[in-house]
Amino acid sequence: MAFKSVKTLGNYIKPTILDKGIGAQLPEAYKKFYKEWKLTEPTAVHYIPESGKWKRDDVTGEVTPIQNIPIPTFLPKEANDHIWGGEEVVQGFEVRKERRRRVPHFWVPILRRTVVYSEVLNKYMSVIVTDRAINLINAHYGFDHYLLKTPACDLKSLLPLVLKRKILQELDKGCPAYADRPEKQEQILKRYQGYLAAYTREEIEWYGYSFDEACKIWKDKMEAENQKKIVPLKHVFRSQLIESLKAASSSDSLSNPDRIEAGDTGSSASWLEKINPFGKKRET
Repeated sequence: MAFKSVKTLGNYIKPTILDKGIGAQLPEAYKKFYKEWKLTEPTAVHYIPESGKWKRDDVTGEVTPIQNIPIPTFLPKEANDHIWGGEEVVQGFEVRKERRRRVPHFWVPILRRTVVYSEVLNKYMSVIVTDRAINLINAHYGFDHYLLKTPACDLKSLLPLVLKRKILQELDKGCPAYADRPEKQEQILKRYQGYLAAYTREEIEWYGYSFDEACKIWKDKMEAENQKKIVPLKHVFRSQLIESLKAASSSDSLSNPDRIEAGDTGSSASWLEKINPFGKKRET
């Protein structure tokens, strides 16, 4: 699995979305996931890649270089709520009649609604899948094994990535869904806990978010931390004023103890009361 995270033109390295703006401020845990999701070459689905560098034509004997160029495809936003198994919409042209100009055409995979079962989450889920996704689940002997073994670049849509994050979080917590059945809980942990070795706890927490979601989470976290650190100046000045007034009041009482013992309420009024604009004026 080779990374395509940088595109070079001579000695110039083209920056990615993670090298500028708020993307550069995101934690390394999310950057690792994003590189696996968007900047890694996915498994070929719509064409059969050829091995080697050269090939010879069986009829003419001509030798030509092998170029494994992917077919133009795109993933619609509706697919983020489905599990397509790495398939996408194929964009191309179709010749519908002889001697007529070809017309644009889109090949969409066949979608089916089915029920999948997550053994770690202990839940049945109704989802829309493709035939290839069903075949991959069966080939991995279970829905959990399919999600945990498949890299993000082959899962592509957000739904399987979110489910993968939840499965990893449940494994990290010790499968609380089976807390009332210790034997079954130990069996599940023994079967799936080996997948946790490839992730740290921070990487699990940041796994499966889109770039916009990750930026929003990071902004909210930074704003919460800044609000804890920054204290408005009005609070600082108010506390300083109160402390200075308390110190002045205590020094005044210590310097004139006879006035307090005599009980002269009219003359012993604190100057704090005198400067209070909302206090009642004493009658003389």
